[in-house]
Amino acid sequence: VQLQASGGGLVQAGGSLRLSCAASGRTFSPYAMGWFRQAPGKEREWIAAIRWSTGTTYYADSVKGRVAISRDNAKNTVYLQMNSLKPEDTAVYYCALSSSIGVFTTANKYNYWGQGTQVTVSS
Repeated sequence: VQLQASGGGLVQAGGSLRLSCAASGRTFSPYAMGWFRQAPGKEREWIAAIRWSTGTTYYADSVKGRVAISRDNAKNTVYLQMNSLKPEDTAVYYCALSSSIGVFTTANKYNYWGQGTQVTVSS
């Protein structure tokens, strides 16, 4: 499975971005997909996940109410809509796929990763 993330960029505080993550490969069968982010000097942080079969969504408290994760089954693509962006949202954002049963918030439960897309929020 290959994951290709896109949609990052430079945005002013208060602005919005939509990240996309397209999956390819014959063995694409996720239980869940998630988004993480990593700021310079910080650990990778889970921010959202979606159970692929049902569309049930989960969010970290740090972003709840400002982001929305969704998926398009036909396109094997997961999205992260981010609104009311803050400078502290600046990070490299990664999408990830988990084949394990359950929805997890730790990186080690995800077995495929996209390459990351930079999001920079200016004040």
